Parts: sequence; C-alpha cells; structure tokens
Amino acid sequence: MFDHVKFGVSDFAASKAFFLKALEPLGVAVIWERPLGVEMSPKGKASLCLYQTEEKPAHLHLAFTAESRQQVDDFYRAALEAGGKDNGAPGLRPHYHANYYAAFVIGPDGHNIEMVCHKPEA
Repeated sequence: MFDHVKFGVSDFAASKAFFLKALEPLGVAVIWERPLGVEMSPKGKASLCLYQTEEKPAHLHLAFTAESRQQVDDFYRAALEAGGKDNGAPGLRPHYHANYYAAFVIGPDGHNIEMVCHKPEA
C-alpha cells in the first residue's frame, strides 16, 4: 500500500545505522542519501526515509513484512546487535491470528519496530 514512509529522527547517524542493520535480513540498502536525508529500500520496493530533526519525534509503530519466520528471527538478532531494545522476542502471536509470527524492538528514538511473517511455518 505504501510507496514510502518518511519521519524525522533525533540522531541521524545512529538511526540510519540501526535501520540498515536491523532490516538487513530484508535486503534493505541505501537508495540515495542527500543533505535532506536518506532513503532505504529492499530491491526498489517500498522505502523508508529518515531525516534529522530538532523536534522530538512522536513514537511510531513500524511493522515490516517478512517472507519467512527466519527473517523475523534474523531481524530480531540484528536489531539487538544494532542497539535496539527487546520489546517482544520472536514468536507466535495467536491473539492476532494463528500464523502471526513477529518480533518487536525499540529503536533509537523509542519507536516500536516490528517484523512480522503471516505465513505458516515452512
């Protein structure tokens, strides 16, 4: 549904490094970087855009789609290594639906970052 999501961050370098590492399992890479910010995307699909702001950003919940449960696990591990804080280890969330497999971390600006796979276990 989205072409791109853009939001301000309080520490551009830290947020850029965090999202590149945490979303590495999806193949996310920098598409372009300019003084206005950075755009990251996996293979030209929907993109995430970050820019430096002096405003305190409101907390967001960003959920990214994984193609497999392994990508969810890899995201969680990478996000913690990148400095994210645990907000829910990988696992099923049957209160959403039977195959909702997700992990949650808190990113540099306090955003709740989720990776979710809706497919049954392979």
